[in-house]
Amino acid sequence: MTATTRAWEVAATVVDPELPVVTIEDLGILRDVTEDDQGRVHVQITPTYSGCPAMETIRHDLVDTLTTAGYQHVDVEFVLSPAWTTDWLTEEARAKLAAYGVAPPTHRAADGPVGLTLSVRCPQCGSPDTRESSRFGSTACKSLWICQSCREPFDHFKTL
Repeated sequence: MTATTRAWEVAATVVDPELPVVTIEDLGILRDVTEDDQGRVHVQITPTYSGCPAMETIRHDLVDTLTTAGYQHVDVEFVLSPAWTTDWLTEEARAKLAAYGVAPPTHRAADGPVGLTLSVRCPQCGSPDTRESSRFGSTACKSLWICQSCREPFDHFKTL
């Protein structure tokens, strides 16, 4: 295992502070991890949206996690281009979100028209008979939905 691979594996364990069931690797925001010959680690991450308040916490968690693993110099860079999309979520992240009670976003088509979300399947009972209650949920990247079948509220991770 190369040093960079080890640094990546350590960085990949950092969880999202707003969705603690998924790691930053699961979310696809961990872009690159490099280590130079003097043991300095450089991590690149992309925010899920401009102004995401979790990014400073993620930066701090990355520095703490890598320092605890023995890396003395850790630098975290925010990379804004290309912009993150929900297509970067791993299938494992989608499954973890659903199990956590957050409806994962649908995949976007690479070409063609942008799809319109009319209904989101309830992560509790699986019913498509749901309605959006609020465009903003517990965080700005989620919206609040209510299932008409089981009457449970749930967050939906917005498609970006």
